[in-house]
Amino acid sequence: KPANIKISREDVVKILDFGLAKAIEGDAWSMDIGNSPTLTHMATQAGVLLGTASYMSPEQAKAKPVDRRADIWAFGCVLYEMLTGKMAFHGETVTDTLAAVVMKDPDWSLLPANTPARIRALLQRCLQKDVKQRLQAIGEARITLDEVVAGAPTASDRPEPSSSALAGAPSSSPLRSRALPWAVSIALAIALTAFALLRAGSKPAAPAKLVRFEIPVPRNATLAQDGAFQMSPDGQQLAFFATGSDSATRIYLRALDSFEARSLPGTESSGSYPGLWWSPDSRSIAFSAGQKLDTIDLASGVTETLCSTAAIIAGASWNRDGVILFGQYPGGLMRVSASGGIPTPVTSLDSSGGEIAHMYPSFLPDGRHFIYFRNSTNPANTGVYVGSLDVAPEKQDLKRLLASPSSAEYVHPSNADAGHLLFLTDDGTLVAQRFDARRLKFTGEPVRVAQQVGANGSTGLFSASANGVLAYRARGEGTYQLARYDREGKVLATIGEPASYIDMAPSQDGSRAAVARTTSTGNYALWIVDFSRGTSTRFTFGSSDALQPIWSPDGTRIFFASDPNGKYDLYQKQSSGAGGEELLLGSNQSKFPTDASRDGHFLLYNSLDPKTSYDIWALPLQGDRKPFPFLRTNFNETDAHFSPDGRWVAYASDESGRYEVYVRPFSPDPTAENVSGAGAKWQVSEGGGHEPQWSADGKELYYLTLGSKVMEVNVATSPTFQAGTPKLLFQAPQQLGDPTGTYTINGKQFFFLAPAEQSGQAEAPFNVVLNWQAALRQQQ
Repeated sequence: KPANIKISREDVVKILDFGLAKAIEGDAWSMDIGNSPTLTHMATQAGVLLGTASYMSPEQAKAKPVDRRADIWAFGCVLYEMLTGKMAFHGETVTDTLAAVVMKDPDWSLLPANTPARIRALLQRCLQKDVKQRLQAIGEARITLDEVVAGAPTASDRPEPSSSALAGAPSSSPLRSRALPWAVSIALAIALTAFALLRAGSKPAAPAKLVRFEIPVPRNATLAQDGAFQMSPDGQQLAFFATGSDSATRIYLRALDSFEARSLPGTESSGSYPGLWWSPDSRSIAFSAGQKLDTIDLASGVTETLCSTAAIIAGASWNRDGVILFGQYPGGLMRVSASGGIPTPVTSLDSSGGEIAHMYPSFLPDGRHFIYFRNSTNPANTGVYVGSLDVAPEKQDLKRLLASPSSAEYVHPSNADAGHLLFLTDDGTLVAQRFDARRLKFTGEPVRVAQQVGANGSTGLFSASANGVLAYRARGEGTYQLARYDREGKVLATIGEPASYIDMAPSQDGSRAAVARTTSTGNYALWIVDFSRGTSTRFTFGSSDALQPIWSPDGTRIFFASDPNGKYDLYQKQSSGAGGEELLLGSNQSKFPTDASRDGHFLLYNSLDPKTSYDIWALPLQGDRKPFPFLRTNFNETDAHFSPDGRWVAYASDESGRYEVYVRPFSPDPTAENVSGAGAKWQVSEGGGHEPQWSADGKELYYLTLGSKVMEVNVATSPTFQAGTPKLLFQAPQQLGDPTGTYTINGKQFFFLAPAEQSGQAEAPFNVVLNWQAALRQQQ
């Protein structure tokens, strides 16, 4: 039984993915093989490509325009399969099959020896790769088949020995000989039905039906940290980043007509936030591999590096002119050729508006305009905007299109000027709103597509193809469980309730933790988790965010960042919950605390400067509390932590093109040389690292690799600093969002925010919806 021809218990042949183009694309048919073969139309899903590659014409495989001659090719494939019991074109993978369609001819020797010459000639005409030489009308096939079935013999119908592929077939078996008339009769019924349907092309197709199903995450694999995935533009494959049993994070492909996902060697990413984006023809994928942008050609498996970046790549879009537009965190949008080169800026940050990053672009049909997400400390400036490749970076339109809390995606199934913007609302509802891409304005009201859709930061966990295939992750993929691990990576205990945590910091005595999590109103607030009781008590209140908690060494205070004035300032509050929130430091730039010195004299924090990105500053907690810079360069410096004796600071920097862990001496009165980055420093990590932590005695440093492995390094701090060779301890849990914070207090136990699925639950599958536009019609 060939893959696309099924026979039921009632002797009804089911022919799937027959491939009739245009109005009857993707139809399914049933055939009663009685005395008078009849073909019955079963279902229609117009506009969705679900057929296997074995029946695609060469022009379809090359993504060229198609007409009724593509249907004639598919008819030839079906007739060949009926006569031989084998597919005309088949490969181990979809890519191999498409290559066979384009490059190879069917094995004509498999045809039964008594196949009429006119049928052989008909097959040759139907399976001509050159559309101009192919059979031009299905009516010709009907006449030929009708005459053969009627028994009109010709002299050429008697097979003669020949060295050619067409005549050099082995003797047919009795079973094959008996089956030949039936196959020809069935083919005649197909040809007659196809001819009638094509003649009736003006008859409207039945409305496409909404279909939902799930795609599981591969066994022994975990989705990568930001849950990056995308549906191919042709709606046939889902691509996503996952970490396999070998601890390597790479791209996986799952075809919708397959039960298994396959990994793509060469797409390994060492970055903390891997992302991937399809080419418009669905033949290549661009992806972020650490601090660079790479592409892979799916047919050959060849990967190429397009460019290097200093910041994290935050979304991209690829137009038909070979331009790739990508976002940065922090930074504006950049463009680079799909063949590689030096990126050039497309947008620039509006420092007066508190902007942090421009991310997640999506090209509109003209390939010149695009939508993108502006991330700002000022909520009034955060949302989706429209930009243009033909406008200077500093002159892009600053009029907000959509006040969405996450990115948006433009989808235009068939009409280049009439499509929909897909975006999330605050409560996780995925909506579609009709959008005129020519006039750059909405022309309808938002309509619900799906509910409880997840988001990671400003990224919506959804992706849609041009022909109506939608994939999304359910809300809750950002749900974490506070867990304690030993040095071998074994879970010792889970603490508190699963929740949408984003930051975590255990107290120095290991009895409590301060965590940041979402509230019912959508903002972030702090809670205190009691380890012995497993209870959580809310610590901060109000509509402002409260993030990145840091404990004072004596455990009496908690430092954190909050934004009641539109930017993040430094605050403190008694850990007992008594009293209010006290402003420690306010300024025009957002700030986030990272560590307090053991003597309680200084607080290290990150300051986001539009000109120099993330810098490290120190705030005296006594006296005049006048802050001073510790390290301020043109690179990003983050995750600063004091050594126990307060003489050294370990931090992460991307000065090498990727984040590595370094150590510098700390002085309350640093010199200009040290502040600018020219002073003494020591690199601790190898192959990428971030989030350094000191052991309680200062004899070890711990850090996370860019693939979330916990590394240990023996260090000496007197009379000068020395670092040993990093040693792997265990693989930390992969995180879909951006949970951060202290993860060890003594080098013997480690605290992480582990995705709830990694605490015993199966990882949630992808939700797939076919013909999602049908949901819009049902509500109109």
